[in-house]
Amino acid sequence: MPNDAAKAARRSTAKAIRGLAIPAFGALIAEPLFLLADSAIVGHLGVPQLAGVGLAATVLQTVVGLMVFLAYSTTPAVARLLGAGKHSQALAVGRDGLWLAAVLGVVLAVAGMFAGRSLLDAMGARGEVLEFAQQYFLISLAGIPAMLLVMAAMGVLRGLQDTKTPLIVATAGFAVNIVMNFAFVYGLGMSVAGAALGTVIAQWGMAAVYLVIVVRAARTYQVGLLPDWAGVRAVSRVGSWLMLRTLSLRAAILVTVVVVTAQGSTNLAAHQLAMTLFSFLAFALDALAIAAQALIGKELGAGNTAQVRVLTNTMTKWGLGFGVVTGLGLWAASGVVGWIFTTDASVHAALTAALIVMAVGQPLAGYVFVLDGVLIGAGDARYLALVGLGNLVIYLPLLYWVHQHDLGDSVSGLFWVWAAFSLGYMGARGLTLGLRARTGRWMQVGA
Repeated sequence: MPNDAAKAARRSTAKAIRGLAIPAFGALIAEPLFLLADSAIVGHLGVPQLAGVGLAATVLQTVVGLMVFLAYSTTPAVARLLGAGKHSQALAVGRDGLWLAAVLGVVLAVAGMFAGRSLLDAMGARGEVLEFAQQYFLISLAGIPAMLLVMAAMGVLRGLQDTKTPLIVATAGFAVNIVMNFAFVYGLGMSVAGAALGTVIAQWGMAAVYLVIVVRAARTYQVGLLPDWAGVRAVSRVGSWLMLRTLSLRAAILVTVVVVTAQGSTNLAAHQLAMTLFSFLAFALDALAIAAQALIGKELGAGNTAQVRVLTNTMTKWGLGFGVVTGLGLWAASGVVGWIFTTDASVHAALTAALIVMAVGQPLAGYVFVLDGVLIGAGDARYLALVGLGNLVIYLPLLYWVHQHDLGDSVSGLFWVWAAFSLGYMGARGLTLGLRARTGRWMQVGA
């Protein structure tokens, strides 16, 4: 019967989404979990240490985040070739992405050695906060090539419709990170340097595992290991629009940190905790976006546009629902979660205010992250880049208003910063993505 067939199709679609999204959740939160672990361990050393790590982590996340195209351009490209039945070509694209990641990782690490202190100083860090930030930053540079290799390798596996392997690797990496960080910081008394060193070791361990997996798959399909430099350049070109899109996102986060830094070390410490929790929840919501990238790319490669529409509608509803659940959970935990990271009462008060407004914006965040993944999966990078710049133009005046007005105390100051970010900036992103998704043009862009 038609109704039975429709129900079976919906169940099959839901199963495919869950099969990719649930394991992807574990892999996506690896880096936020690293930062949460660092924050929890370092937070009990003192507010200057926590603020310094927060500032350094923001710069590192910005630099590495700009390279997210290594995963986001590889996933749909590999998925399209897989959908078209071209397995060897799919792995060749993945191989070229890994070579690009290695080259970029080395270049960025070397550049960071010379520019790190200037970047941290430009963001307003002074005194002890600056010294701790620089200490954490310089050691963490050694992990940048590993982070980029992990990013590119995850893109290959996601495109091959495999998110379970990244889950296993991420879980092992997080466990190693926790043990090493605690041992280095408290057992060996290395302070913030120990937190950075433990994370770097865990990151390189994860990169090594991924390289072994991809190399074995390439040999199975008789794909050479040396790069095709034309292919590397092709990955770079595809990723240029995604880099611009990511640049606008990171610019919004960086400018937010600058405004918060001017509010004092208490708000900077609280903001670091709030942003780390936001990143954790964002990656959780982004699990659906990763499923969207892989499934949309595969179905478009197979020419099945009807299923693309079904997938988009289903995942959008799931994103909204998941955002409601995470928002309620965040609201319930807003008054107590701060004790995990620090005993400072003033940091707790500012953090609670930020988390409450963040909780209100979670359904919107779920909607935004899913549609972002859908359009990335379709190869609609140019549109994402251009509207990303437009969203930033909308956000900056809101943030400027917060910066210019005397808000009286740290609690209200951080509250309005997060209101501008969670509701103003994310609202602009939701509007521009939603309008694009209503059309059908994005399904032909990457063909």
